[in-house]
Amino acid sequence: MLVYDITKRPTFDHVARWVEELRAHADSSIVIMLIGNKADLAADHRAVTTEDAVEFAEEQGLFFSEASALSGDNVDKAFFRVLEHIYAAVSKKSLDSSADPAKANGGALQGDKIDVISGADMEISELKKLSSCSSC
Repeated sequence: MLVYDITKRPTFDHVARWVEELRAHADSSIVIMLIGNKADLAADHRAVTTEDAVEFAEEQGLFFSEASALSGDNVDKAFFRVLEHIYAAVSKKSLDSSADPAKANGGALQGDKIDVISGADMEISELKKLSSCSSC
């Protein structure tokens, strides 16, 4: 997730460099989502239009959303959306490697199964328990 502040244009102007660096140093199947933060201040303080961000995201093949870390609006939706796309990319990679007999055992992805519960199905208290830090 690349997050910029919709009230500060320079943060958006740096996103192109961040995308370039991610693509240069990450796996080719990386999932990148662009998030415009501080959507709660959009009415009075917006410096980056939604149209500019959508256009950039489409040109770069990124997923896009606006959210508010302060109010929590769209935060969970953004995380679940990026998780869905990561899962799809990993599943495709696994299928591709298992379809190739030369990669059958060596190329298959290994790991623990993770059950993801939709945020809408969880109580707020359950979400807080999951995000609590034992060393904090």
